[in-house]
Amino acid sequence: MSRQEKTELTLEAPSGFDFLRTLRSHGWYDLPPFELVAEDTLARVLEVGAAEPVTVFIRRGGAGLKVSAAVRLGASARARVMRDVRHIFRLDEPLGEFYARVSGDEEFAWVARDGAGRLLRSPTVYEDLVKSVMTTNCSWALTKKMVTELVKALGREGADGRRAFPTAEAMAGRPAEFYREVVRAGYRSEYLAELAVRVASGEIDPESWLRSELPTEELKREMKRVKGVGDYAAENLLKLVGRYDVLALDSWVRGKFRRVRGRGRVCDDKRIARFYSRFREWRGLALWCDMTRDWFEEGSRQ
Repeated sequence: MSRQEKTELTLEAPSGFDFLRTLRSHGWYDLPPFELVAEDTLARVLEVGAAEPVTVFIRRGGAGLKVSAAVRLGASARARVMRDVRHIFRLDEPLGEFYARVSGDEEFAWVARDGAGRLLRSPTVYEDLVKSVMTTNCSWALTKKMVTELVKALGREGADGRRAFPTAEAMAGRPAEFYREVVRAGYRSEYLAELAVRVASGEIDPESWLRSELPTEELKREMKRVKGVGDYAAENLLKLVGRYDVLALDSWVRGKFRRVRGRGRVCDDKRIARFYSRFREWRGLALWCDMTRDWFEEGSRQ
C-alpha cells in the first residue's frame, strides 16, 4: 500500500508524558473497540462522521504519539481523529499541580518523575458510562464479554471488519431483552436500555460532565441518577472526567492497600482515606498511582 493511501499523524505530548503508563493505566485498553495489537501499539476504531468508522493505530513517537490509518482521511476526519486521540490519552489535561504536590512527598515523588497519572479513557463520556455500568458486581472476564458482544452486535463496521462503539441511538433501538439475551448483561439489561433511551432523547448529557462546574459531590449525585451507577461507578467516572477528590474503593483496591500499605492487616475505608488525605483534591489519583505502581515495575498487573 502506498503512503498516499495511508494517513499518518503526529501529536505533541506534554513534557514527561509516558505512553505505556497511560496506555496500561487501567483495564480500558483491553475492552473493544480498543485492541492491544502489540506491546507498544493500541488500535482503536473511531467514528469520523457519516463515513464508515476507521481503525487507527497509536504508538509512541519521539516525545509524542504517532497515529496511523490504512486509509486516506480528509481534513475533517483527520481533525476528529486527532481530537479523539488527544482526549483518550489526556494530552491536554494539566497535571502540573498534581506533580508539584507529589514531588514534595518522598514516597510519591516517583509519580512526577515517571510521568504517571494519566488515566486512559474513551472518546466519549457515554462510552465510559456504559462500560462503567458493565464493571459493577462482576469479574473482569464478564465485563470484557459483555462489552465485546455489545460492540459486535451494534457497533458500526469499518472497512477492516472492526467495529466502533455503538451510539446511544443504536442502543436505544433495542429492548432490555436484547441486552439480556445477546449481550448477556443480566440485571444490567434494563439499566442499559433505559440509559440509551435517556441519552438519545437528550434527557441525560454525559458529555456535559466534562465541563460541569458543579462541586464534585453534586456531580456525583447527578451521575448516580443513572440506574446502575452507584458510588464506585460514579467515582471512577469522576476520575475519567478529571475529578480526583474521590477514591473509588472496591474489593481490589482495599485488598491491594492491605498488602502494600497495611502490612497484611485489614484496613477500613477511613484509614485508607486518611492515608491519602494529604493530597487533598488529588487524593484519588495519588491512590491509583500508588496501587498500580508495581504493574510497571514488575511487568505484570496484580
